[in-house]
Amino acid sequence: MPILSTILWLPLAAAVLLAFFPRTAESAIKGFGLLASAAAFVVSLGLLRGWDDAQAGFQFVEHKGWIPQWGISYGLGVDGISLWLVLLTTFLTPLIFLSAWNALHKHPKEYVISFLVMETAMIGAFLATDLVLFYVFFELMLLPMYLVIGVWGGANRIYAAIKFFLFTIAGSLLMLLGIIYLGFQNYHQSLTGTPTFNIVDLYHTQLTPQAQMLLFFAFSLAFAIKVPLFPLHTWLPDAHVEAPTGGSIILAGVMLKMGTYGFLRFVLPFFPESSSRWSTLMLTLSVIGIIYGALVAWVQPDMKKLVAYSSVSHLGFCVLGIFAMNETAISGSILQMVNHGLSTGALFLLVGVVYERRHTRLLADYGGIARTMPVYAVLFVIAVLSSVGLPGLNGFIGEFLILSGTFQASPVAATLAATGVILAAIYLLWLVQKVFFGPITNEENRNIPDIAWNEIAALVPIVVFMVWIGVHPNTFLRKMEPSVKHLVATVRGERNDKVMFANADATASANRNTTATAEVGR
Repeated sequence: MPILSTILWLPLAAAVLLAFFPRTAESAIKGFGLLASAAAFVVSLGLLRGWDDAQAGFQFVEHKGWIPQWGISYGLGVDGISLWLVLLTTFLTPLIFLSAWNALHKHPKEYVISFLVMETAMIGAFLATDLVLFYVFFELMLLPMYLVIGVWGGANRIYAAIKFFLFTIAGSLLMLLGIIYLGFQNYHQSLTGTPTFNIVDLYHTQLTPQAQMLLFFAFSLAFAIKVPLFPLHTWLPDAHVEAPTGGSIILAGVMLKMGTYGFLRFVLPFFPESSSRWSTLMLTLSVIGIIYGALVAWVQPDMKKLVAYSSVSHLGFCVLGIFAMNETAISGSILQMVNHGLSTGALFLLVGVVYERRHTRLLADYGGIARTMPVYAVLFVIAVLSSVGLPGLNGFIGEFLILSGTFQASPVAATLAATGVILAAIYLLWLVQKVFFGPITNEENRNIPDIAWNEIAALVPIVVFMVWIGVHPNTFLRKMEPSVKHLVATVRGERNDKVMFANADATASANRNTTATAEVGR
């Protein structure tokens, strides 16, 4: 089986097999889920071995006819924009199972199956080169996350799950209408008379200014809700607070990146004129989100809610870099998506560690626990410094590139956004001071057991990548550079499809003739 299909369907195949496990075999269920997700990560590393750093287009392309009479195909491909997001997904999923090893006792089989199905849906969204296939995976991930929040969440889990579902699906339906419109427009303009939803083919669709503007807002609304971008963020704090630890990790670490990825993959290249025209609006909303999220995080009494609002602020940086629309800012934005997945995923994991021991997330219930949990305190501080953007760690590289690129496009936006870095240092270091230092005022905190082996094993790989990206970011930036250059050229009207998408003709031909799978770019 080709590598992309293997990465995509391996977690789902494991989920199907798990359905036959007896409910009483708790350790076997957890172990099989961990093994299957780890295997998916190992297979995904094969993308790096065969990667062509000089190619801008999709690599490892797979293409088969799915519903040929409607032009819908099973098309997969990965480029520099999606590569690290696929690897982030396969990297975080086994760590979720590992961190929950001692804490998961309620319906473990259903829990593991939900995450494996969710992993398939997220990978599929990043790999899909057919718009309808992308939409299927984009919607598929909602159901398992809805169940994770609604079944394993906190006291208000049903409210949070429904709010998450309704917000996301409302924006997605408008995007679906936009996808159908794009497909029909391309069909009417095509000389072959063959319908298609292939992304590369749709890049050539000619749209009137009015149609492009309407489609820009239809797609942007769906992705802005997913990010979430201010003022569409209100579902996120509820979802994070009520979700179990694993749900918060995958929601912040990967699922929110569907929004920023959607802007890069679809909004900018499909609607370049409207993206340029409305970039000031998007930059303004991004800056407001950065500052607003930071200020609200500063006054939160709940640790998990503080980290949730920090996501609103940090993902504002990602959207800021995207709509600065130059190579420096977009490269920084893609890297910052990975950085946020690592640092915020680690923070949610660490908040879950102490919650499992004390069953409270209120800052007022802690203080001085660095004395009783020294290893936990060290790991927490490293994650905080990564999120703050300390030089030498991953967060610094992403924020520096975003602010540098944004300053070229809008010095005012960059200057205002830079205050978010200062505010992040304030509220996160304040969190550390309140929880870990000072006298132990609550007697229950004197006997908290330190972090367990499985939790350390889940956090150490994340810390390794925090340092790796911070010290040697070119390992990651080099592989995304050609794709970013192509994207910027598209927005500026300078795209050369013959050069940048060497696979475009082959893929389009396969789409019309529904030929067998072809692998290219190895």
